[in-house]
Amino acid sequence: MASSVKHFCTICEYDGISNTAVIWCTECEVFFCGDCEKTHSKSGLSKHHKTMSADNYKKLPTFMQQISSQCRDHNTMIEFYCSFHACPCYVECVTDKHKKYQDIKPLSDTLQQVKSSASVQLFEKDLKNVKENFTAIMYLKTRISTINIQKTKADKEISYMRKSINDYLNKLEQNILNDLESKHSKLRANMATILQQMEQGSSQIDQMQSQFTNLVQHATELQMYIGLKEIEKTAKYIGDLESAENFTDKNIEINISSALQSFLQDVKSFGDININTTSSTLRLKTGRKN
Repeated sequence: MASSVKHFCTICEYDGISNTAVIWCTECEVFFCGDCEKTHSKSGLSKHHKTMSADNYKKLPTFMQQISSQCRDHNTMIEFYCSFHACPCYVECVTDKHKKYQDIKPLSDTLQQVKSSASVQLFEKDLKNVKENFTAIMYLKTRISTINIQKTKADKEISYMRKSINDYLNKLEQNILNDLESKHSKLRANMATILQQMEQGSSQIDQMQSQFTNLVQHATELQMYIGLKEIEKTAKYIGDLESAENFTDKNIEINISSALQSFLQDVKSFGDININTTSSTLRLKTGRKN
């Protein structure tokens, strides 16, 4: 990523002056303002140095800006390159840190025509392939959108199933409640009818008892005979009401469906959430292993 830091002339800063830098000398590794750059370009020691504008320097990645031709450990120009450690080094570094390794070459040999080498072209191709592979970002965004849609769909299916079960159970509940109401009403009506008839019969018996003495004392033989027949009819009617069938205990009971009872015992979950893996249509380009 290009740096947004504003650079000042290194030479002017030695004098406490902050002049904006216009160029960067790749060999001196310092910034120059316009005036200092003129002096630098006219000096016999530096007039052939390669330079780049400060704006172009800012476009270099930060890690490249931090690369120096000076050995950090010895503050001296780097002269060698260690292939084993993949780092440049100074002659004293070879003695101190790299003496056990044979892959030490002069830095000039390593840097010879590096920009025109096949490695640069290969790396450019690798970067292009890697960049193309980042189309996976859009693919992953699409996949995230897809699984979000799948979750929403699953939510709706769960809610629909729950509602369907609720609606069906409500229907079954209403059916059995209607059946309960119907049979209770019929049973209660029958018992109420028998109760009313028994009360009427009891009233008639009370009336007969109160009048029976008068009948015996004052009624004619004919009246007594016909009256007794009527009393027999009434007694028989009351006897019929008192039959065992009318006084059989009839109780209301509820038998819950065995299927519903097993549902409560056997159903342990609402369902299962599965992550099904399928082959991706995305094809990534593989780079060089080395």
